[in-house]
Parts: sequence; C-alpha cells; structure tokens
Amino acid sequence: MDEDHISHGFRPKRRNETQKERVPPGQHVTVDFPILSAGPTPQIKIENWKLALQLGGSLVRTWNWQDLESLPQTTIKTDIHCVTKWSKLDTSWQGVTFDDLFDSSGISRPLEPYIMAHCDGGYTTNVPVADLVGGKGMIVTRYDGLPIAPAHGGPARLLVPHLYLWKSAKWIRRLRFMTADERGFWESRGYHNYGDPWKEQRYDGD
Repeated sequence: MDEDHISHGFRPKRRNETQKERVPPGQHVTVDFPILSAGPTPQIKIENWKLALQLGGSLVRTWNWQDLESLPQTTIKTDIHCVTKWSKLDTSWQGVTFDDLFDSSGISRPLEPYIMAHCDGGYTTNVPVADLVGGKGMIVTRYDGLPIAPAHGGPARLLVPHLYLWKSAKWIRRLRFMTADERGFWESRGYHNYGDPWKEQRYDGD
C-alpha cells in the first residue's frame, strides 16, 4: 500500500525530493501524530469489543477481539494525510485486511457497492467497497508495533490510507453494506463525499 520511488538513471534522490513526490498538494509533513476527534475519546475494554458486519437489517457476521486476532495479520508501512493539511510519512500499522475479513465471513464477493462505518460515539463515514478490497483497506489494531492508543482510535480503527484520514474512522464497531451511497458524519456537514488527497477533495465542490 505504500509506494517505492525509483529515480530515472538509478540515481538516488535527495530526501526532500522524495518526500515532495509523496505529499499531496496543500499538505505539510509532520513528525507528530496530531489528535483530532469529533467528540470525547471512548474507553473501550477489548473483552467487551465486537465488530459487526451488516446487510440491510440482517447481521452477516460478528467478530469479538479473539476472533479478529485469530485472522491473518498484515503489517504495512504507509503515508497518511489529514484534511487539516498535515501528512505523516512511513506510519506502521498491523491488522486485518478487508479481503481477509470478508473471507472469514464467507463472503466470496462484496454484497453491495458501499459501506457505512459506524463507531463508538456515534461517528460514521461512508466508503466505496472498491476502496477497501484488494489490500486498500484494513481494520487495524496496532500502530508502531503497539496497541493503538484510545486517542488514536484504539482498540480498533478503520484504515484507508489513500483517502483523507477522516475516512479512517476511529473506534470502529459496525460495517453496514449499502446499495446506494449515503453521507456520513463529516460528509453531511460539508466535507467531500470521497476525499482524495491528491485531488484536494476536502469540501463539497473541491
């Protein structure tokens, strides 16, 4: 999910040139990991945590913490980009890809073209299923080899690194398949419905 940058003529690029290619327009690189949330940080015990997959009013599958941990674990290094214009490079995450999650639920192909992610605290965000499968999206439980801190979305959050970070919903608890697209929390408040950092899709009309 991260990109390798190879210079023409096999000449190594300067660090700032390589970073420039990896940072979308209007963004600046930070070494910190700013904490931005729409509400208070929930304190969730993993023994009480469950993730549900829903189609319409029907429950397809639920996973408790042990179920999720027993699935194939994938580690990636990727850049992340916040709509507030900071980017953090080479972040390391571990968790379960949507491909493995769907496989474990017995779904041979996505049931509908969109998903709404529902989180503790009432936050929601909508994502096309095409942006989750094929290794593009994950449910992550570790950052830099350690459990994700509650302020950063622990114990588990969505990770869709090729979209602005508000799409990587914190405190994920339910995934709902949708036949037609619906807008989530920020999308219904003027944020762009898709959120491609490279196209600067921050707000409606971008």
